[in-house]
Amino acid sequence: MKKFIALSLVAAASLSLGACSKGAENVVDANAVVDANVTTDEAIADINAAAGDALNAADAALDNAGNAVEATADNAANAM
Repeated sequence: MKKFIALSLVAAASLSLGACSKGAENVVDANAVVDANVTTDEAIADINAAAGDALNAADAALDNAGNAVEATADNAANAM
């Protein structure tokens, strides 16, 4: 999430600087916009992948906890 915010700020700052140039025409460099969009898309993909990994890890932890409870219950039943 931090990457996304930082990249958004960089894109906004670069566009602001382009608007302040001393030219007769203020032209936004299309390559810079495309690069910013690609970088933003990559950051979003990274964030989505990290979120998916976190959910998978949480799911595995819950499965392991459930298995431990079941094994403990089985051991208690066998001890009787």
